[in-house]
Amino acid sequence: MVASVHVLATRVGNEILRRGGNAIDAAVAIGYTLAVVYPAAGNLGGGGFMTIRFADGRTTFLDFREKAPLAATADMYLDQAGNVIPEASILGYRAAAVPGSVAGFDLALRKYGRMSRRQVMTPAIALAEKGFKLTDSDAAGLMAAAEDFRKDPPSAAIFLSHGQPYGPGDVLVQKDLAKVLRGIARLGADGFYHGPVAEKIVAASRANGGLLSKTDFEQYAVREMKPIACSYKGYTLYSAPPPSSGGIALCEILNILEPYPLRDWGFNSAKTIHYMVEAMRHAYVDRDSALGDPDFVQNPVGHLLDKGYAEAVRARIDPDKAGNSQDLGPGTPPHEGSETTHYSVVDKDGNAVGVTYSLNNFFGARVTPAGTGILLNDTMDDFTLKPGVPNIFGLVQGEANRIAPHKTPLSSMSPTVVTRDGKAVMVLGSAGGPRIITIVLETFLDMVDYGMNVQEAVDAPRIHHQWRPDEIFVEPFALSADTRAVLEGMGYKLVQQNPWGDSIAILTGGPAIGKTEDGYRCFGGVDDRRAVRY
Repeated sequence: MVASVHVLATRVGNEILRRGGNAIDAAVAIGYTLAVVYPAAGNLGGGGFMTIRFADGRTTFLDFREKAPLAATADMYLDQAGNVIPEASILGYRAAAVPGSVAGFDLALRKYGRMSRRQVMTPAIALAEKGFKLTDSDAAGLMAAAEDFRKDPPSAAIFLSHGQPYGPGDVLVQKDLAKVLRGIARLGADGFYHGPVAEKIVAASRANGGLLSKTDFEQYAVREMKPIACSYKGYTLYSAPPPSSGGIALCEILNILEPYPLRDWGFNSAKTIHYMVEAMRHAYVDRDSALGDPDFVQNPVGHLLDKGYAEAVRARIDPDKAGNSQDLGPGTPPHEGSETTHYSVVDKDGNAVGVTYSLNNFFGARVTPAGTGILLNDTMDDFTLKPGVPNIFGLVQGEANRIAPHKTPLSSMSPTVVTRDGKAVMVLGSAGGPRIITIVLETFLDMVDYGMNVQEAVDAPRIHHQWRPDEIFVEPFALSADTRAVLEGMGYKLVQQNPWGDSIAILTGGPAIGKTEDGYRCFGGVDDRRAVRY
């Protein structure tokens, strides 16, 4: 089973599995294909994470997240008065960190795949070289970024037709990207980080006020780490460790919620929402203040994942009243002093892979170094630009995530594999910035506590709270009028927003949990929030 945001990438992944590839082969093929057919988030110029659960019970995690350039400084986005310069960290070459996706895919394939680079990359190369027909959704995404593309001639030459957005049914051809992909297929990561591709990116960066250097590319390295692991009602979750906050925050929330009878209280009842929000509030305090790149920060992982710590948090939750984010922060007991894409793969042997990777914002920094076809990320905005000042996602972060040379910014990406009785039963992940954590949380709870099937779970309406601002964000139809009234009476401020995120999930076994009568079956769920897709 393969589940991804784009039908062409999903078909490529399934074809790799049919040809005898394993889940890692399929994951790498999908990643390169999304770089062609889903340029808003699929990428060569960004970075991400891969969580792998092998059929024999081993687990591993690959961190190929972007890193700050060696020339980066803590105050690089501040003016002389110490204020954040608008859009400096989200548009243009100065917003770009050193990309990691190619290094991550290359390592995963060499170490854990069965197939050659050429085998897994040929479909992506063909789609870039010959082009593919745009759907309504594809064209709408390109149209949304058209104004910024017009400001960058190399981007305009690819993603606009005579200065105008492409429409549904038009064919998007990306010759430069095809050439880069062929070089990677031939040389591996060296085809990206050494030689002409890196030189073109560095030259464009220098010519346009960016900081990327040849040394940045030469020194980039993937980190292989142990995933974060925690348990919930008989399930074990393996998710992203720092420099992602995703696994820790997800597990912290689940630890807090575990003793509560959510099924009895009911899906999105006032009582359920109250305790979910308070668990989120406490987890995001820790996420925003305590976590960062493990090469620079001592992350209190053991403390935050301890069941005793969750018990201390529960003791702070008033059953009848909303918490107050102004009264909660680092140093207060018990605490110590939108664009991404996810895909999930399970192969016939039971190997499971979750990949979440990103350009950060929609189409990243919206610049393309000439001759490469590669959109660059704007991931520098994920750092703390200035303590106490929110980033593009509204996160108010602390010193642990300040910019430093070669440092990786804190992320919320949460590719997660769930096991029961030693077997992988779910692969979960989503787009959505800091909301990724709560999207994965709610998709998981919807299946485990409320018995939804996988498609119902990824489509179910959601809520979100991230400590600051002190508001519950609510999707349309998530709460009844009666429930809203109860929550407002408890002191909560509710803010309705358009549907968010893009949950992508695979469930193995029965419609919700367990085995089917014929033993082993996969069910895929792709979020229906992205309107017209294919």
